[in-house]
Amino acid sequence: MKNVYKPSIEAILFAIGGAVEESRLLAALGTEEEPADKKAFKEAVSELIEEYDSEDRGIRLIELDGKYQLCTKNEYYDVLAKIVNMPKKHVLTDVLLETLSIVAYKQPVTRAEIEKIRGVSCSHAVNRLVEYNLIAEVGRLDAPGHPILFGTTDDFLRSFGISSMDELPDISPDKIEDFRKQAEEEAGIEVTT
Repeated sequence: MKNVYKPSIEAILFAIGGAVEESRLLAALGTEEEPADKKAFKEAVSELIEEYDSEDRGIRLIELDGKYQLCTKNEYYDVLAKIVNMPKKHVLTDVLLETLSIVAYKQPVTRAEIEKIRGVSCSHAVNRLVEYNLIAEVGRLDAPGHPILFGTTDDFLRSFGISSMDELPDISPDKIEDFRKQAEEEAGIEVTT
C-alpha cells in the first residue's frame, strides 16, 4: 500500500531546505479535524530514508534530533564545488576539537567553564566554532555578568553523522583517569578529585 505522506514530506523538506521539526511536519500533514497518523508518518520517513540511501541517489534524508532534512550525500561534495561557489570544508585543529568536545559533553557551558577545563584561553577556538556554526549561543547564565551559554548546533550533528547527542560515545571512568594523569604530567601539577 502506498504511503500518502511520502510525497508531501519530500515536497516540504525540499522547499524548506533546512531541518524541519517532526511536530511541524505532522501539523502540515494533518488538519484540526483529522490529525496526521504518526505511525504512517514514521513509516513514510523510514521508506524515504531507505530510498535515498540507495547508491543511485545524490541526496539523502537525515534525522537531526527530532528534525528531518534533505541534504546532498557527502561523496558528491567535489562535484558540487565545481558548479557552486561553496565554502571550503572547515579544518578542525586539535584545539578546536578539544573545545568542541567540551561543549558537546558539558553543554550548556560558558567560555569560563571551557577555559577552566582546558586551562588556557579559548576565545579564538569558541569564536571559530561559532563561525563554523558547530556551536551557538543557547542562552545566558543567571549569574553576575550573565555569561553566554554555548551548545552544539544541527550542523554539529550533521558534520559528525549523528542524529542526536545521545549517540555521542560515553567516556569511561578509566579514560577520565587517563586524561587526569595526562593533564597532571603536562601541567606538572597534581589534580585531586
